[in-house]
Amino acid sequence: MLKEKKLLKEKPIFIIEHLEREIWPWCRIEYQNISKIVGKENLWFTNIKNKDVKKLKKYGRIYSDSIKNLNLKYACILDPESPIALSQKKAKKFRYFIFGGILGDNPPKKRTKEELTNVINLFPTFNIGEEQMSTDNAVYVVKKITEGKNLKDIKFKNNVEVKINKIESTILPYKYALVKGKPLISKKLLKYLRKF
Repeated sequence: MLKEKKLLKEKPIFIIEHLEREIWPWCRIEYQNISKIVGKENLWFTNIKNKDVKKLKKYGRIYSDSIKNLNLKYACILDPESPIALSQKKAKKFRYFIFGGILGDNPPKKRTKEELTNVINLFPTFNIGEEQMSTDNAVYVVKKITEGKNLKDIKFKNNVEVKINKIESTILPYKYALVKGKPLISKKLLKYLRKF
C-alpha cells in the first residue's frame, strides 16, 4: 500500500500510442507541442517504428512496443466514446494516461475505440467530453485535471477558423482549450497550415 501511494504521488506520465502508418508532419508538430506542455521527462511514445525513433527522441521517451506489452499498472485510456468522464478524484488513482496518436477525421470515425480501447482492453477508459480534440489539446486538458482543475472549469472553442491569407481561411473542426482566451494551437501548426 505504501509503494502504491508513493507511485501515485509521482508526476503523471502521458503516453501517446502512435496509431498512424507514419509520423506525418501534423503528428510531429502535435507531439512536439505535447512535449512543451508536459515536459519531455513526463512523455512517452509507444508503438514507434525504428526508422521513426530519431524524429521523436528529443520530445520524450520512445518505445517500439505497444502499450499492451509494457505491463503497466495504474494506467487508463482517454477515449471520447467512454461513458465515464475523468474527474480530479478519478485522476488521482492513476499515474499513466494513455492517448491514441491519431489524426482526427470529420466526422469522427471512433478510431480511439476501434484501434486502442478495443485492441488493448486492459485499462479503464475515461472521456474528457464527447467532442473530438487534437491530441495535444486532450493531453493539456488531462494535465489540468491531474493538477486539480475541474473539466467544467476549462473553457473551449469549437470549429476554430484559421486565416491562411487575406482571402482564404480554413476551419479546424475540433474542440480546442482556451489558454489566456486563445485556442491552444501551436505556432508551428499554424505555419504548416498556411504553407499547406
